[in-house]
Amino acid sequence: MQDVIKAHRKIVHLSFPPESSGRPVVCNLTRLFDLTFNILQASISPRQEGSLTLELTGSEENYTKGIAYLSEQGIKVQVVAQKIFRDEEACIDCGMCTALCASKALHLDRATRRIQFDSEKCTACGMCTRVCPVNAMNVQLDEDW
Repeated sequence: MQDVIKAHRKIVHLSFPPESSGRPVVCNLTRLFDLTFNILQASISPRQEGSLTLELTGSEENYTKGIAYLSEQGIKVQVVAQKIFRDEEACIDCGMCTALCASKALHLDRATRRIQFDSEKCTACGMCTRVCPVNAMNVQLDEDW
């Protein structure tokens, strides 16, 4: 039986200077370091400065090499060291959080009329925690990161 290597998964926020915004550095994470990426949020300013939040998955060794590569390219890397926790019992399903959830991690289940939370889609931006009237959405520091 083949040994199974546990995938290393992290959410990172990247800040690109104008000179880096046109280069394929994120694609190189896959090509050079065998990392898969999921773009959670992206923007580029009129001055060509970029901002990108990614979920990176791969071996811990390749993740470390990939992050070093990004830094060498002049890209500022910040690990998102928090996650969002939902208190199911406190939630009153008002839906206020869904209006601000850009990643669609929070959405209304039309059949049950209840708010659903998909933590795998969550970018941990914290917007839902600011609008929840009953504090059912909370930020937790992720000690594993």
